[in-house]
Amino acid sequence: MNKIVINALDRKSVINKNIYGHFSEHLGRCIYNGIFVGENSDIPNTKGMRNDVVSALKNINIPVLRWPGGCFADEYHWKDGIGAKESRKKMINTHWGGVVEDNSFGTHEFMELCSQLGCEPYINGNVGSGSVQEMSEWVEYLTFDGTSPMAALRETNGKKDAWKVKYWGVGNESWGCGGNMRPEFYADLYRQFQTYLRNYGDNQIFRIACGPNSDDYNWTDKLMQIAGTYTDAITLHYYTVPHNWPKKGSATDFTAEEYYTTLAKSMKMDEIISNHVQIMNKYDPSHRVGLIVDEWGTWYDVEPGTNPGFLYQQNTMRDAMVAAATLNIFNQHSDRVIMANLAQTVNVLQSVILTEADKMVLTPTYHVFDLYKGHHDATLLYSYVENETVGTEEFSCPKLHCTASQADDGSILVTASNFSLDSDAPVSCKLEGVNLGNITARILAGSAQDYNTFEDPNKVQIVDFTAIEKEGDTLSFTLPPCSVIAITVKG
Repeated sequence: MNKIVINALDRKSVINKNIYGHFSEHLGRCIYNGIFVGENSDIPNTKGMRNDVVSALKNINIPVLRWPGGCFADEYHWKDGIGAKESRKKMINTHWGGVVEDNSFGTHEFMELCSQLGCEPYINGNVGSGSVQEMSEWVEYLTFDGTSPMAALRETNGKKDAWKVKYWGVGNESWGCGGNMRPEFYADLYRQFQTYLRNYGDNQIFRIACGPNSDDYNWTDKLMQIAGTYTDAITLHYYTVPHNWPKKGSATDFTAEEYYTTLAKSMKMDEIISNHVQIMNKYDPSHRVGLIVDEWGTWYDVEPGTNPGFLYQQNTMRDAMVAAATLNIFNQHSDRVIMANLAQTVNVLQSVILTEADKMVLTPTYHVFDLYKGHHDATLLYSYVENETVGTEEFSCPKLHCTASQADDGSILVTASNFSLDSDAPVSCKLEGVNLGNITARILAGSAQDYNTFEDPNKVQIVDFTAIEKEGDTLSFTLPPCSVIAITVKG
């Protein structure tokens, strides 16, 4: 019997809803034909945004969306994407596929998308090939309501009133595609750039510095030492890749060993965050500076026959397990992790949505975000899991993994996963400090290689789960292999 003990009286940090954020880059078919089809498209849209995609994202309460990159951010010049679409500059997207970027989706379109989604915009500014003036003017264009050249330009382009933009990233992957910089150089550059990100009116910019890649602890140390007092948060990027580059493995055709390798590598996120947090604590013991994991997810070889630069991959129940494990880790570190952005929203890497012409598919990862949405802004509760280990000698992970939280209305959400490929997980879940009232549950389950297609879009989906027994303060149930359950308990 696998045991979970939850203490509702031992309340931890609040799980910031932005941990469940997403990332949209000008990459492959994420923006174009994924989110944005243009107002003249036969695909049902509102001001160019696909109605089906917007509706699906609203259903999982998307809290924040990062744009325009990614590597694309540091070659993006925002003035190319404003004004009449027919007069906007065209360019080659040198990072992703060598295709023509016509800039028909720019600042106004992104802000319209965020408005339709009801989410916060997170804009990543260009440091690698941009200037302090360019970034400063972008902030002014977006958020200044007074008399100025950028405010006048915005009004000329059809928007009289300023927008609200809180989250602002200063460069992306400055250690790599964003300029191949050393941490000391970037930290000084960041201090310069952030100086000119002005707060106009009541719009307060939340300044985000480019943090480390994976386990580059030296980058975090130097950044916090030199620029920690000038930033509100630093970023972290970590992708789960089953094999070493350049061959990363198939998204759908994998062995049991590759499945467990993927899960074990996703669990490394806990170690990486813990180590970076220790460094942050040295310079910021009060936890003023947040940690934002604004790129995470699985990365496999592209689907056969697709443009290698488009990073289009299928999404199986293995990816759902990775999503559940990773979100649990973020929840447990919610005293420091204040935002995360899955890479990417539509048609790229571990996406939650796939599109093809007028068809749309929700992936298993999407359904995990649906199951977990009750954790948004809830309070993390102490939980202890006693279980066994599954996997291989080299790559293993716990069989059972979970998060428990309590919402403002007193309801408790328990999300738990059985990572085993082939064996059930009988579970005894004890909830201390709460009277067990009404209990409802939903579950996502299937073979690890199951996925949804345009021909069979509902092969993997959430269903109601009623096989739960209650005795005193303990719930008993059995999780099938490769499954994620969400149990809501109302006292």
